[in-house]
Amino acid sequence: MATFAAPPADLHPSDNPGLDPRLGVAAAAFANSRHQMLIDGQFVASTSGKTFPVFNPANGEVICEVPEGDSQDVDKAVHAARRAFDSGPWHTMSPSGRGQLLWKLADLLEKHTDEFAELESLDNGKPVSVARVADVPLAVDLFRYMAGWATKTMGSTIPLSAGPDFLSYTVREPIGVVAQIIPWNFPLLMAAWKLGPALATGCTVVMKLAEQTPLTGLRLAQLITEAGFPNGVVNILTGFGEPCGAPLAAHDLVDKVAFTGSTEVGKLIAKAATGNLKKVTLELGGKSPAIIFPDADMDAAIAGAASAIFFNQGQCCCAGSRLFAHESVFDQVVEGMSSIAGKIKMGAGLDPLTECGPLVSEEQFDRVTGFLKSGREQGAKFGAGGGRHSDRGYFVQPTVLSEVRPGMKVVDEEIFGPVVVAQKFSTDADLDKLAMQANDTIYGLAASVWTKDLSAAHKMARRIKAGTVWINCHNVFDAALPFGGYKQSGWGREMGAEVLNNYTEVKAVTIKL
Repeated sequence: MATFAAPPADLHPSDNPGLDPRLGVAAAAFANSRHQMLIDGQFVASTSGKTFPVFNPANGEVICEVPEGDSQDVDKAVHAARRAFDSGPWHTMSPSGRGQLLWKLADLLEKHTDEFAELESLDNGKPVSVARVADVPLAVDLFRYMAGWATKTMGSTIPLSAGPDFLSYTVREPIGVVAQIIPWNFPLLMAAWKLGPALATGCTVVMKLAEQTPLTGLRLAQLITEAGFPNGVVNILTGFGEPCGAPLAAHDLVDKVAFTGSTEVGKLIAKAATGNLKKVTLELGGKSPAIIFPDADMDAAIAGAASAIFFNQGQCCCAGSRLFAHESVFDQVVEGMSSIAGKIKMGAGLDPLTECGPLVSEEQFDRVTGFLKSGREQGAKFGAGGGRHSDRGYFVQPTVLSEVRPGMKVVDEEIFGPVVVAQKFSTDADLDKLAMQANDTIYGLAASVWTKDLSAAHKMARRIKAGTVWINCHNVFDAALPFGGYKQSGWGREMGAEVLNNYTEVKAVTIKL
């Protein structure tokens, strides 16, 4: 089993201004340790020896330094994954054996729930109360769900028109070495979404963590070695996009790239994959509509639409960032959401009373506040929020905008922050017209429909061009439920049985009897 570095002897948690004093002993000890990447079963520094800082978004202070991986580290990791896939013990391990390892990893993660929740909150800024009941348990459940699929990736027999003198069947085989690049909004959960199906199907992995939020991924690497995964099966790198992510996506020994992030970077990933025509799956951006009909349970719809946009500080690709409400209830909905927005308790994620934490980074803070400035300049009306919260950290007030229209940046572009734009639809707008408004975006990731009329709800679900449509709810996820987008929201699906197609090749075999 690989070993990892202990904290420097001269560094005490209380000496580190990047750490929150509410951090537990285990999480503080890990945050203060010397961080290393996992390559071929060993915890190592970057080849160059370079490191870069990781910041606490609640106060802007440095938490720690992590290795700055580059193309040399990528090459080492990819070759390790290639060996593990082609000739290592992973090559001959039974599906049952892979499933047992995934289940063991889930058990270890569950055992350390509090530590992972605290690290996720420290690093990303999200409320620890949410990480404890959502991020970590959903990751545990994903690993267990995929552990079950390890023994169930089956083919089928196929009768041929040529007659009974032939026997034909298909088998599903692992696609090979997979490069996985994950985002910063749900660091642990996205790692699980990517690792679970790849490992269940027998692939090997090189994963690049988001440079803003590497801590839970590096801690997960330790659990992977503790669970007993063979060397080279999972390799975990830290680094920036251009020097680390780009050579990983383009590497000729990689068979597939799985990426979650912005649509702009997704397009670069697709271009990088053309060298050896590697397979690509992309889970990208969104500008998801939440549609409130006049017959909806207004209390539930208003609270649900508020949660749809303000959950995780609005840093969700499927956030309900475009609100459509019938003209007869529009004012009530906007006033209700504005009231909720104004009462949300903001603070550091590790404060147990916090409902909305900081944005993940200064860059993201500047991006979101830039959209707010644009909204003002283009005439949007602010029902709540609209500015910075606190003079430290990257906090943006939950914001409700109305008097907006297509063509405004806040309406057309993904903000990725706690900002909703509210538009009304009229009584004479039939379902087709309403669907056209909802679909008037380059994205197609998700939507929610709020109504008591089940016929209208199902008709709208058919008309909306999105990979997920929630009815009288939003942000409901399950390991068994496929997730992904239409249009420029991506290619392929995460989770459920559908994701297994991302990591397998189908081989047809025919024998003449």
